[in-house]
Amino acid sequence: MAYDNTNSGSLFKNDRKESEKHPDYKGSINVEGVDYWLSAWLKTSSKGTRFMSLSVKPKEQPQKAAPPKKDQSGFDDMDSDLPF
Repeated sequence: MAYDNTNSGSLFKNDRKESEKHPDYKGSINVEGVDYWLSAWLKTSSKGTRFMSLSVKPKEQPQKAAPPKKDQSGFDDMDSDLPF
């Protein structure tokens, strides 16, 4: 029987962090069958409480529709004004 990782994930220390903008921890998570990249930053609140700030991004970006192609003359739709 295969392992079911639905609704679970993991984080690992980011050994390649080069700036403060890079996450302290990176990993992945599965939510209801959809896989996401998970990033975490260690932060301290104004009251001194330490916490993790999280970011989630889909592993597979939705496909965007390609913009309509223009012909080389620069006109978008030449056929609409033709009488035949």
